[in-house]
Amino acid sequence: MAAEITLSPTSPSTANVIVGGKPGTALFAGCPELIGTPFAYDREEEIYGEGEEAEFVYKVVRGAVRTHKVLNDGRRQITGFHLPGDLFGLEQGETHRHTAEALSHTQVLIFRRRGIERAAARSAEVACQLWTMAASGLRYAQDHMLLLGRRSAVERVATFLMEVDERLGGTGTFALPMTRRDIADHLGLTIETVSRTFSQLEEDGALLRAGGRQVSLRRARLRRVVED
Repeated sequence: MAAEITLSPTSPSTANVIVGGKPGTALFAGCPELIGTPFAYDREEEIYGEGEEAEFVYKVVRGAVRTHKVLNDGRRQITGFHLPGDLFGLEQGETHRHTAEALSHTQVLIFRRRGIERAAARSAEVACQLWTMAASGLRYAQDHMLLLGRRSAVERVATFLMEVDERLGGTGTFALPMTRRDIADHLGLTIETVSRTFSQLEEDGALLRAGGRQVSLRRARLRRVVED
């Protein structure tokens, strides 16, 4: 059995620290000193809030996380979904710009931001991997802006489903970790529009629903929806 894991008083609440499980794993290959602390969050539990100090960086091990911002008029804009293997919470400034919440029972590895910064200053390999992550995030933000600005509701939902499928392994069959309201708040649509779009795609033979959030995609047909 692994030794009990403890965090400093400035760390997140120790109530959810995973005890007796496998030791934390390295963030990057070739950088064994960056070891994460396993931590668990319940469904809908806040991981960090907008404006809080960005002391830690997180990597999803199991489950899923959403990041969002509440606009001045009270509307919620979901800025991203983070799935197993994804890193989130790494900020340019000293505080978090968005709020992060667990979509389901979620396990993460927590890393100290300063440790990552020190490792990047010493290792070109770590710095390169961080740059690659940042570039990937920027590309996603640019693609998402184009999706919201120039695509129809059907195209938005079809693109989103193909993207989630690819991130979950590309099998074509998966359980959506997020609700339709989450999808609506991410794609700039109403929940009613998302529901109608799912029904339309199913009627067109582009997807099958097997109860709950389980879906099977017909990727060739979905791709035609996006490309037409």
